[in-house]
Formats: sequence, C-alpha cells, structure tokens
Amino acid sequence: MYTKTTLKNGLRIITVPQKSTKAVTALVLVGTGSKYETKKINGISHFLEHMYFKGTKKRPSTIAIAETLDKIGGIYNAFTGEEYTGYYAKVAASHAELALDWVSDIYLNSLLPEEEIKKERGVIVEEINMYYDHPMFYLGILWNQLLYGDQPAGWPLFGTKENVIGMTQQDLLNYMKNQYVASNTIVCLSGRIREKEIISKVKKYFSKISTKKAKGKSPVIEKQNKPQILLQPRETDQTHLVLGARAYNLFHPQRFTQEILEVILGGMMSSRLFIEVREKLGIAYYIKTNVNSDPDTGYLATQAGVDNKNVEKAISIILREYKKISQKKVPAKEFKKAKDYIKGKTALELESSDAQATFYAGQELLENKILTPEEIFKKIDKISINDILKVAKDIFQPNKLNLVLIGPFKDKSKFQKLFKI
Repeated sequence: MYTKTTLKNGLRIITVPQKSTKAVTALVLVGTGSKYETKKINGISHFLEHMYFKGTKKRPSTIAIAETLDKIGGIYNAFTGEEYTGYYAKVAASHAELALDWVSDIYLNSLLPEEEIKKERGVIVEEINMYYDHPMFYLGILWNQLLYGDQPAGWPLFGTKENVIGMTQQDLLNYMKNQYVASNTIVCLSGRIREKEIISKVKKYFSKISTKKAKGKSPVIEKQNKPQILLQPRETDQTHLVLGARAYNLFHPQRFTQEILEVILGGMMSSRLFIEVREKLGIAYYIKTNVNSDPDTGYLATQAGVDNKNVEKAISIILREYKKISQKKVPAKEFKKAKDYIKGKTALELESSDAQATFYAGQELLENKILTPEEIFKKIDKISINDILKVAKDIFQPNKLNLVLIGPFKDKSKFQKLFKI
C-alpha cells in the first residue's frame, strides 16, 4: 500500500513500502515535458535533463555526480517525456538517504555550467542523429508529426538540431525556474523504507524548493476527417510502418477497454496480428500493437517491419484484423486470456522498487489520483465482451486511421486504395 503526503508548499510525497525487496528507489518527477514547450525552445526539457548530471555546488562535476552512486553499486538515470521529466536513484536499502541526498541535489542545485552546455549540444545532436538514422525510433517521431502537426504534441521530444545548437544557459535557467517548483513536483520513495523517517528526510532535503506557480501547456488540437498517410522515402531493404487510429486519453471511461483491445490485437505472442503476420505468413520479425494514453491525447497503433514487397500485404492484414474485431465479438476464451495477461504482466512488472515508484508517482502526476493494482484489476474485471466491440467500432473508423511508412516509396496512391475498413 502507498501513502501520499502533501506539504504546505504543494510538494507531494508518495511512499511505497516493500518488505520483499532489499532495494530503495528515490524518484523525482516534475510535471513538464515537450508538450510544455514553445517552438523556439522545443527540446529544452530534454536538454535540461542532460544538464542535471553536469554538477552542483556539492558535487561540482559529472564524475562527482556519477561516483556518488557508482561507489555503492547504485543504478541511476533520468528520462524525458511529453508530460513529465524524471530523475531516479535505486540503491541498497542501507543507502536510502544517500539516494535521496543525490537526487535532491541534482534536482535543486544543478549549476548548468556554460562550458558543459557547449559540450552537451554536440552530445544531443548525436543523439538526434541516432534516432533519425534508426527507422524503428524515427517512426514514432513521424507518427506524432502526422497526428498532431505543428504544435507541441507533434514536435520531436528532443527538439531540432538548430534549437539545440542555439539553446543558451539563460533559456535553461528560465525554464527550470518556471517549471521545477514544489506544486509541480512529486518525490516518491519505494522499497524497504521506514515511512515516517523517510518523509521527514524528504522534507529536509527539499526544504528549499521553489514555491512559485508553474506554467501550463497549450491544449492539443486534433483535426482529422479522412485517413492520413505520411511517407518518408528511404532506400531500405525493410519497410517500417505504423498503422493505427486516434483513440482515448487517460480520463476516458473506456481507457482500460482499449488496453484489452491492444493485447488481443498485437500485445502478446499469441495475439491475432503476431500469429497472422509473423507465425502464419513469416513476413515480419517484429509486429506489435501499442496503446498510448496521455491526459489530452490517445491512440492505438500497430508497428511492424516487413520486406518492401510485402508492405501492402501487411497493411491489408492489419486493417482486416481491425475490421474483424470491430464487427465480430471476441470469443470468451480469448477475452479472458487478454484480461489475465494484463493482470499477470502488471504483477510481474511491479516486483521491483523502481517500477513501483514509476507506477504510483506517474498516476499522481498525470491523473492527480492513484489506483492500486487491485483497483485496476477490478475495473478490468467489469469490462465485457460487448465493451470491446463497442470500443473497436468507435476507434476503427476510416476518418481516424493513420499510416506512416519509412521505405523506398514516394507514391501514396497505392496505399490510399488499401484504406478500407
């Protein structure tokens, strides 16, 4: 079970005790990411995340930051998303306070030295090159671009090379001061902890956090009245594609229904698309269906890599399965399997302290409420076969369909002819 403590300054503390582990994870989440950026500073959330490992007054260099936890075998990192940025340290339980000291230090006291900013520009540009060179990664960037266009939700998470090269110390400082504030921050401690003691220590380490009001984000505008296709011509032996539809956000009442739909279609090795495309036809090494649900956006999409000559066949099969599940009820046995898969996978994923921290803090940040695994399972149990049919009919409509292709193609017309569902 978890405990939520809200301090007078607005800082939220989530504690999740686990007797079954010898580890502790200290996670700090801030409610800002690429959706909170303007065109001029697109990529700044990600840039700032990088800079938080470049030194504080107490630990004045990258080596000092890293060695603090390397010396005790700790695991540490950071991540940036569209809605949040996170910093964490996972250590043996005996070093819990050190992890909290470390993560609070980089979060509150990073110096953002000018000389390190200059060097990090080159690092991030190479990271961008890596993503653009890798079709499986680049697909996600193009997918968001197709769905959301020229607005924060449609811009690349790490920005453009031009933005990165032009990012200044003052830009980073201003963004940090506007977003990294108490009311926009969650500190989560999970694992083998003593709750009262650790909450007291969080109060101490985060006593100097800013209490100013964080800046919000622009609403996402979604416009689509016909199927959309985005081609990225590239001379490849394999075509990578994403085919899916706009779907439900985090607050939609059928959010968990679409997750069952995802699993049935392509979320496991015995899912419909995995069996049809990989096992029966052998035309793809990887094929998977994913649901993405944010507070203001959502989609269900299938991604695959196939030989160039099999692209049309793969698209036709995916569309066929989308149509089938929106017209015919899922058999009871398959329906139960999908539910049990979600429950079992969730239980396994939540064995570690870092997964627990992300699970509880992420819900609090994005939804401002927390459901335990048991509460989620009860919601899943209430979903019916008719719910699956209803949701599939709603999602899989021609005017919601989208396709992104990376491969040796320049003509959209032959793919447009396939968009029948």
